[in-house]
Amino acid sequence: MTTELSPRWFKSSYSNNGGACIEVAANLIASCGVVPVRDSKNPSGPVLDFHTSSFVSFVAGIKGGEVGTV
Repeated sequence: MTTELSPRWFKSSYSNNGGACIEVAANLIASCGVVPVRDSKNPSGPVLDFHTSSFVSFVAGIKGGEVGTV
């Protein structure tokens, strides 16, 4: 991966330090059409790449109360 395509990870400002956070790299949406997601507790672990439209639908479902909480 080139420098321009390296993920720039961030987690939500709503995250508390309870350890149940994910990080996303939104900088790859326009260039690659994917949203990489990883566990913030394991930054060197696996990364899941979601197609942009799938991730947008997922976030909309959370905001709309369609996705339950644990």
